[in-house]
Amino acid sequence: MPVPPMQTTLVLVKPDGVGRALVGEILARFERKGLQVVGLKLAHLGKDLLERHYGEHKAKSFYPGLIQFMSSGPSVVLALRGLNAVSIVRGLMGKTFGKDAAPGTIRGDFGISDSFNLVHGSDSPESAARELALFFGPGEVLDYPQGNRGWIYDVAAELS
Repeated sequence: MPVPPMQTTLVLVKPDGVGRALVGEILARFERKGLQVVGLKLAHLGKDLLERHYGEHKAKSFYPGLIQFMSSGPSVVLALRGLNAVSIVRGLMGKTFGKDAAPGTIRGDFGISDSFNLVHGSDSPESAARELALFFGPGEVLDYPQGNRGWIYDVAAELS
């Protein structure tokens, strides 16, 4: 039996994560878990893009501050692929606010603020597809063999 289809999800290391020099640590956690980096770029996100990305929050009181914060400095934009990537990423990130997030999660280990929470991750496969299309153009999310896949997903056991 082959390994089930992989999901691809969007992760943003927000301006506070970039500004605090946590990009390498955050990326390493995703890679150590077994997620494959299939897209990566550093970008200063513009207001128009952010308004499309966070459009569902437009009526909420925190929306203007969120757009201002997210456009205040560069972010790292990641496309990560793996089995159940959306839920794996959300688990690694931890609860939204660092003060509430469990130790061992990105937000639990590096965050305290209710305003700055270091990372964004898609909340569903449908959101991931929409968000990836906003942040990556054609040819920017790559498909290539993951050399250690057999060790991550126990392919031999799946085939027996």
